[in-house]
Amino acid sequence: MIKVSDTASKKIIDMMQEDGFDATKDYVRVGVKSGGCSGLSYELKFDKELGENDKVFEDNHVKIAVEKKSFLYLAGTVLEFSGGLNGKGFVFNNPNASRTCGCGESFSL
Repeated sequence: MIKVSDTASKKIIDMMQEDGFDATKDYVRVGVKSGGCSGLSYELKFDKELGENDKVFEDNHVKIAVEKKSFLYLAGTVLEFSGGLNGKGFVFNNPNASRTCGCGESFSL
């Protein structure tokens, strides 16, 4: 399961509306790809379609689609949004990551 904090939920719903997506029907696609300074990096985008290998979760009024392959790396992750002085953006609090980079956009296991 992937969780979404209250702050991240509000930001996602606002951003989806701005980009022409409907949070009640469309998905936030969360994934992992090779790259980044720690070996793996996070992907986050909006999507209207589901793939046959997607797992779907709903938390805090946000529908999340994750390809099964990426889910192995993301199980238990909490998606948060930080608006502090250190920068704005989404933060992945991933209990599976043994090491993360300073920017918070990549990790290793």
